[in-house]
Amino acid sequence: MEHLLIVDDNEDVLTQLKWGLTSESYTLHLAANVDEALAVFRKLHPGVVTLDLGLPPHVESSEEGFRGLVEMLKLEPSAKIIVVTGNDERENALQAIKLGAFDFFRKPIDLDELRVIIRRAFHLHAIERESVVQQDEAASEVKDNCGIVGSCAAMRGVLGLIDKVAASDVPILISGESGTGKELVARAIHSKSLRKHGPMICINCGAIPENLIESELFGHEKGAFTGAASMVRGKVEYAGDGTLFLDEIGELPVNLQVKLLRFLQEMVIQRVGGRKDIPVNVRIIAATNIDIAAAIAHGRFREDLYYRIGVVNIHLPPLREREDDVRILAEYFLERITRDLGKPLAGFTPDALACLNTYGWPGNIRELENKLRRAVLLADSTLLTAEELGFGESAFALNGLGLADKTLKEARAMLEKKMVLAALAKYEGNIVKASEALGISRPTMYDLLKKHEIEN
Repeated sequence: MEHLLIVDDNEDVLTQLKWGLTSESYTLHLAANVDEALAVFRKLHPGVVTLDLGLPPHVESSEEGFRGLVEMLKLEPSAKIIVVTGNDERENALQAIKLGAFDFFRKPIDLDELRVIIRRAFHLHAIERESVVQQDEAASEVKDNCGIVGSCAAMRGVLGLIDKVAASDVPILISGESGTGKELVARAIHSKSLRKHGPMICINCGAIPENLIESELFGHEKGAFTGAASMVRGKVEYAGDGTLFLDEIGELPVNLQVKLLRFLQEMVIQRVGGRKDIPVNVRIIAATNIDIAAAIAHGRFREDLYYRIGVVNIHLPPLREREDDVRILAEYFLERITRDLGKPLAGFTPDALACLNTYGWPGNIRELENKLRRAVLLADSTLLTAEELGFGESAFALNGLGLADKTLKEARAMLEKKMVLAALAKYEGNIVKASEALGISRPTMYDLLKKHEIEN
């Protein structure tokens, strides 16, 4: 059975509420001060609390009431605390809501109205408790999927494809915008493969200078070049009996593409400066955020290499196209971040949820996680606000943005276009600077220009 805790130092009020709020659906408990209330709270974890702000030893102020509110929400962020205030204490009531109170009620107490508020609080608490059970089940599913979160049709397809190809050794090409989780998918494939006990070695083909990447991949012999004081094995050798993940393979120089193709065809390498063929038993997973077909057409990527690395293609959709996954991901990251930082929070305010759902997420999942980490660090209450998430006070002013009466998909597209145009205007058409400001790659920026028919 649920528990209702009444906290008030006025014996007449306690008596009134004791007889007026007795119910078969919950057990009633009374406390006259914060310390008594916290003792009951720690023992029974009541789902709903009515809390008078003016409590001893500071009955003339709200100091004790606020202390009780904060302490209870630290112990149980999901508790629904209804603050009771005087008619002239509107500022205290609003401050209590900001701190995480469920609702406020003004004296003198109207039992019929209070019953309605309490009934609604219990109903919401039950829904949230059921949601926690579902989140635990989802967390178990996330663990099974190696950290991949998502329930939209596109992501279910990705997860199904991972299960189908993991056990084989076929090369896989993962495509998608920057920040969509390509490395996470690669790790999921490796962890579900027969090579899971071997190493998974990652190399970012776009982050290593062109004159060093061959040595980084294939290693070098002693004296192969100035500074090569000893023999060094490359990433390919280190990945033996495991998986080699070639991130951003679209950035690989064309001359290195030829050598990589030879390796994939023969599964042997030669270290830089060496002549000995070294057989390597490794699985290749590659990833790119560029349009490979366009790169092939422009001579920047070899077609024969594409067919060799892309026996199976897995495409990750951008976050803006993942239907209701934004909220699922936000709740998942919030739980993980608050646990890591030791700062428990109950969730998001309605305006924050609205902004999360309508924002275009040009930086995809990586941007969402970064926004949430920053917001948790800045949070002043138990619910994250739109301002703390970095959306600004007028982020959800739909009429002002021209988004009133728009569908979610239309609103996202309009916001995305507005942001691209604003970035281009700010940096006078400079694609590189505009892309950096939006947190996206140049190929993604070109895709957005084409998608929204923006001439630059």
